[in-house]
Amino acid sequence: MSLNIPPQSQDHQPGVEKAMKPLAVHIRPDYRGSGKLAGRKALVTGGDSGIGRSAALHFAREGADVAIIYLDEHEDARETVRLIEAEGRKGLAIAGNVASSQFCNEAVGKVVETLGGLDIVVNNAGVQYVSEDLTDITDAVWQHHMDVNINGYFYITRAALPHLKAGSAIIATSSINAFAGNDALVAYSTTKAAEMGFTRSLALQLASKDIRVNAVAPGPVWTPLQPASWGPVDPQAVADLGKDTPMGRCGEPAELGPAYVYLASADSSFVTGQTLHVNGGKIVNG
Repeated sequence: MSLNIPPQSQDHQPGVEKAMKPLAVHIRPDYRGSGKLAGRKALVTGGDSGIGRSAALHFAREGADVAIIYLDEHEDARETVRLIEAEGRKGLAIAGNVASSQFCNEAVGKVVETLGGLDIVVNNAGVQYVSEDLTDITDAVWQHHMDVNINGYFYITRAALPHLKAGSAIIATSSINAFAGNDALVAYSTTKAAEMGFTRSLALQLASKDIRVNAVAPGPVWTPLQPASWGPVDPQAVADLGKDTPMGRCGEPAELGPAYVYLASADSSFVTGQTLHVNGGKIVNG
């Protein structure tokens, strides 16, 4: 698999799927569901595009009804719901900002009411802003990272927890940058490391309730967030995405979705507090 990505940019985050060149692949046509998540109810934040859409579509193909939370790209959200429903499952899209505690409480309530329960929570919504000098990061930009990437994970999980029962799963989308660092993404990397502390601590707290908490740490993946974050600073950086990995390329969202299926399903029944590194071959600790 090889991606030929030209230099490009998008002007706002989280970006738009249809503006990507080439278009991303979210689920392989030959991916066969086997009922691993039959009857389950899932919520994926940032599920309108990128890795979140991939997780949502893989869940649906495995038999789950799926709700997504998205910020403001209505067309991407509608398309994700259409694809979920094309799998024969119930889909739901809720617009809002996970940085708001009130919104997260209301959104989770709507998911439970509409889908009839909740078994799987994927905290995936995130922002990243590029800055090669710490002194250029404003208070507002720093706080925005924290509000979305940390507080959002906390708010959604806290709201969901009373509805989760034994056998449920909570999954965080972390990043290779939580482990290897990134000199141009200090604020983002900080939040991703904090997500790992949240994941590991919560896994210990919920182990006795048989609610598992794990994370996926992607490397460079071809999502709209890449041209929307790197593009305005250096469009060529988008074209070079993933070339420094041992595999010499970035990943497709479709290569991440199965990791979420594993962590959401009974296949990982003895796995909690752990991280799956899907990053093109970079060896990292943790």
